[in-house]
Amino acid sequence: MKTEETIYLALENLRTNTQIQGKWEHNAKGNGCHGKLKLNIADEVVLNNVELKDELRNQQLQKVIEDNIANPPIMVVANRIFPKIKEQLRMNNIAYLEANGNIYLKNKGITLWIDTNAIINPTKKTETRAFTKTGLKVVFQFLMDETWLNKPYRQIAEHTGTGIGNITNITNGLKHDGFLLNLNKYENLLQNKKGLFEKWVEVYEEKLKPTIKIGTFRFLNQGDFVNWRQINLQEEKTYWGAEPAADILTNYLRPQELTIYTTETRNELIKNYKLIPDETGNVKAYYKFWNDNDNHKQIVPPLLIYADLINNNDRRCLETAKKIYDAYLQNKL
Repeated sequence: MKTEETIYLALENLRTNTQIQGKWEHNAKGNGCHGKLKLNIADEVVLNNVELKDELRNQQLQKVIEDNIANPPIMVVANRIFPKIKEQLRMNNIAYLEANGNIYLKNKGITLWIDTNAIINPTKKTETRAFTKTGLKVVFQFLMDETWLNKPYRQIAEHTGTGIGNITNITNGLKHDGFLLNLNKYENLLQNKKGLFEKWVEVYEEKLKPTIKIGTFRFLNQGDFVNWRQINLQEEKTYWGAEPAADILTNYLRPQELTIYTTETRNELIKNYKLIPDETGNVKAYYKFWNDNDNHKQIVPPLLIYADLINNNDRRCLETAKKIYDAYLQNKL
């Protein structure tokens, strides 16, 4: 659904459900917000600067929060906003309106919160193999090192632990989605690399990460959590991810949860690090799904650190994710 269509549908559904009238004014200059929305609520006119989104993603959330500080009050108007992101918007007092008429707004002494309308499902797009569980592993390799795009399919398959037939399907999927350009018979190039990166971050959380989880644990000795930097991880087998990895890179984030990616088995982890299985624990372990480690000895690649942080929806993690993006990813995309 086009974003302009979204706002008119949202206003129509809002009026039908609540009798609230709204007027949309598009920003023709193309600078700043997309436009302004006037809502007539209980004899008050509430004006918001609008950011139009088809779908608000985790990695866009921090920018919206910053925009609301710089140019308040912001209202996000989107086809759909996921519950965790809605919660973050409410925590930061950012108004939102969905295509189905669901709304949150707190302004001029007015509080309006409706979250009971059914989701409007857009026409489902045909999914390519690029963003399947297997495809995500291969795309991760391409994002880390684009030269792999031009290596023999057999070599890519061996390096990523993928069947050679899948490589053809994955590259064809990337072409179909507009992320891969054939320069000539022997040379390929990623295009819209930032868009591909954002898509990977979003789909990784949903499709790949749940399948590689080993378990949730706590330390036998809780002092090990506080002194996690003193833990000797098995070299070339186990790596810090998410919050501890971010702290190593930025010295900015004090971890509230420890994440590791590993080729060690569950029993080896329990034995080597004195872990106790505990679903409420603060140590999470995942199988390592890539081969290279981007020259980082202790930690997973910055791309994966960023993905885990941005999908956390925690303010501290979002702030740190931005620092990592600016320092380690921005110039590569």
